Amino acid sequence: METTSLPRTQAKTSLRTQLARRKPIDQLPHPDESPLPHGDLKRSLGLWQLTMISVGATLGTGIFVILGASIPLAGPAIWIAFLVAGVAALLSALSYAEMASCVPASGSSYSYVYATMGEGIAWICGWCLVLEYAVSIAAVAVGAGQYINESLATFGLHLPNAIAQPPGFGGVVNLPAAGLVLLSMLLLIRGAKESAWVNTVMVGVKIVILLIFVAIAFTAFSARNFEPLAPMGVAGISAAASRLFFSYIGFDAASTAGEEARNPQRDLPKAIILSMLIITGIYILVAVAAIGARPWTWFHSGEASLVVILQQLTGQPWIALLFSVGAVIAIASIVLTVLYGQTRILMTMSRDGMVPTVFGRISPRTSTPVAGTVIVGIVVAIAAALIPLGELADATSIGTLCAFALVNLSVIYLRRARPELRRSYQVPFYPLVPIAGFAMCVLLMVTLGGTTWVVFGIWMLIGTGLYFLYGRKHSVVGAMNPEEYADATDSSLSIVKALK
Repeated sequence: METTSLPRTQAKTSLRTQLARRKPIDQLPHPDESPLPHGDLKRSLGLWQLTMISVGATLGTGIFVILGASIPLAGPAIWIAFLVAGVAALLSALSYAEMASCVPASGSSYSYVYATMGEGIAWICGWCLVLEYAVSIAAVAVGAGQYINESLATFGLHLPNAIAQPPGFGGVVNLPAAGLVLLSMLLLIRGAKESAWVNTVMVGVKIVILLIFVAIAFTAFSARNFEPLAPMGVAGISAAASRLFFSYIGFDAASTAGEEARNPQRDLPKAIILSMLIITGIYILVAVAAIGARPWTWFHSGEASLVVILQQLTGQPWIALLFSVGAVIAIASIVLTVLYGQTRILMTMSRDGMVPTVFGRISPRTSTPVAGTVIVGIVVAIAAALIPLGELADATSIGTLCAFALVNLSVIYLRRARPELRRSYQVPFYPLVPIAGFAMCVLLMVTLGGTTWVVFGIWMLIGTGLYFLYGRKHSVVGAMNPEEYADATDSSLSIVKALK
């Protein structure tokens, strides 16, 4: 079915009916389809590239950027907080893997929820993803200025705080953060394959850098630094885990590449699970090494803690320079891959009529959504330049947790409502895993501060207004009359039976 052939007029269905309408499966792109009428993305990504997208979007955030802000909450138990956040993320990752195997389309959890739970919940999920991705890009980029200054310090230079820090932290505008976002935007415009190659190189660099840190930090390891293990108690560990969950959002970036993967049903589940195992293992290893080298009271929010540890332990400026450059590369990798995911989610929402069509236009020359990438890049660059990290990280966490919770529910719903769907991967120990994943997400959401919930509530009110002003009027599925929708649904069931 060609979605662009459907009229985009004022929806004639009732609000209740439209909110409950699910996107027919045959409107979701599949690997053996002919090019889409609105522009075709190239299927050029294999298992390795998809795994590196997930690792690139995730590995480094919790270590390079917010480790110093999280250790004062959990104390030496920071590694437990990483483990708790990692388990919560892994439970949701297993649900993502199953959904990616049976709904292999760009759009990540937005597409999964639209195909299972209806347009209303899908819009909520998509709006949460906009918060998750766009804000997380800015939040990670904010940390770039610290490491650039650490690199320049080796040569006796530094950037003035006025242009290296956001307002409220002694700065006026964070130019390094904005510049990093804009450079990533330019690279993404060139093409997905080229961006994936650059990302793979950057991921390799940051893994090597982190392993060098671990090796050096363990030379000064002291078990006494882990006493007392949890000075702030379970509440401190939970609070740190809620913040550190921000460090795991990248694994779902691979699921936004559903239309650019060569074999999405086979490779997406493997890439998601493999990346989660790699990321969690490295996070815990680095956290243990950092605490072993310095007592938890030594860490302070806003400092490039790992670089300082290396400086103090080695006394060699070149090691600090090497690590600082590696940290900038790591942050650049996260910005690149998460920005990629954001543009693909908006592209998918645009095709469905949920956001303006400009986000869904594919350049015939580069096979990328150029206009959407430029718009997102500029908006995120402005946010990165002007908003402090802490406020961004917590806002990102709550949007992420909400989206992950919905994906866990989607697995349960789809197993019951559409058992005939072909699944190349199934969540183990169903339904315990998706139920536990949902419960963990809700628990971590509850531990976030009241200010974060107020911001989230305002964000959702804005999203609700946008849906009624634009999304409902332009929805492709909502524009179908009852007969067209019934035919599309029947067609989807026929396709599913043929694929079995």
